[in-house]
Amino acid sequence: MATIGSYAQQLSLLNKMNYNYKMAMKSANQVATGNRVNSAKDDTSIYAIGKRMDVEIGALGQATSNVQTGNSMLNVASGAMDNTLDILTTLKEKAIAAANSTAKDSDRATIQKELNQYIDQINDNSLVTYNGKYLLNGSNKAATLETNQAYTNSSLGLDTTGATKLTDLTRRQGDSLNIDATDTVNVSFVKDGKTYSTSFTAGEYTLEDIFKKANEAGAGDVFDTSSMDTATSVIGTDASGKELHTVDDQNAVTVKAAQAGTAGSIAGFTISVTDAEGNVKKSTNTALDDFTETIGAADTRGDNSLVLHTGSESTQNMHVAFGDTSARGLGLQGSDGSYLSVGTQEDANAAINVIDNAINRILDHQTSVGAMQSRLDYTHNNLVTQQTNVTDAMTTIIGSDMAKAITQFTSYNIQMQASQAMLAQSMSNSSWFLNLLQ
Repeated sequence: MATIGSYAQQLSLLNKMNYNYKMAMKSANQVATGNRVNSAKDDTSIYAIGKRMDVEIGALGQATSNVQTGNSMLNVASGAMDNTLDILTTLKEKAIAAANSTAKDSDRATIQKELNQYIDQINDNSLVTYNGKYLLNGSNKAATLETNQAYTNSSLGLDTTGATKLTDLTRRQGDSLNIDATDTVNVSFVKDGKTYSTSFTAGEYTLEDIFKKANEAGAGDVFDTSSMDTATSVIGTDASGKELHTVDDQNAVTVKAAQAGTAGSIAGFTISVTDAEGNVKKSTNTALDDFTETIGAADTRGDNSLVLHTGSESTQNMHVAFGDTSARGLGLQGSDGSYLSVGTQEDANAAINVIDNAINRILDHQTSVGAMQSRLDYTHNNLVTQQTNVTDAMTTIIGSDMAKAITQFTSYNIQMQASQAMLAQSMSNSSWFLNLLQ
């Protein structure tokens, strides 16, 4: 039955039209944003999960950027060390030339000028920076404990101690070094940029006497031979506080710096034996002079390593420590600025071992940086994969089904238009009563 002013019917149509409009706009918003949940009112729990994932994605993106900048920093450091290694290679060639008997003093003086310039360049290389931060000047070392520098010889017999007579020394295999009592033992070492040399007749002297004689060369007590008292595989305590043993855990001879810390650092030393006629006993020297640095000189210091934040959590970081690759740090220059000397044949011979030690140190630094770069490559790949997977998971949770959203938008839009048309028709039906009154 038609009545005047069917308000209830019109109100129902209006409500239906408003509902269809609201749902159409919601579907339109899903289509526009691509998300099924765009605010907390859409779905409280899903919205919270989605936002946490969104924060995680942003954090992973920044961590990826951190890894990339960290890798760039390591590339800068590695490039500088590559150049330093090239210079050290040249330095060794020059030292060998200076050690040759055909070289005159004037030739060695010329070579010394070249060495001084190369050593200055090594100092320049150590001052390389990234974003204004020095990398290789020793300011970014890890925490260390004070150590006594140690040199170990693993070529001598297993039962060798400091008290073993030079004439009784054997190789690891057990055969004699063939040192005669009439042979001359020559010792040269570099301490704080200066070269000291001494020589003596083997006679009844022992292995530890080599270093005691070196202590009498003018630099004071440089070597500590107490660690040579017994045959042992223990080398000493390293900068991390761990007891260090030989690689094969077999006995070896170790001599240490008399003074702890970097102040007692010995840049290198060489031992050679010549017979009564002045001929060098090369086979003997190969074993007797085979002392390599096994514990570096270190002072007690806090952790100054750089920190790369490589993840979305506070604990996901990587400490990057750089060693001191300056000429002083590599044993090529003294605290007073004095340069490694090749002015005499004895100096040049000692310089060869010093440069070898420097090469070993720079290679140790390089391999540490290379290992960190390799790790960062894996870290970068993991972060990219993690970010992709979290993004995919978030899209699955809050993402909109575009086909469904478009279909719903079209449906609600049609229903809204139909409601609008019915409401207009209802209003038209109500107005016909007015025509009867005219």
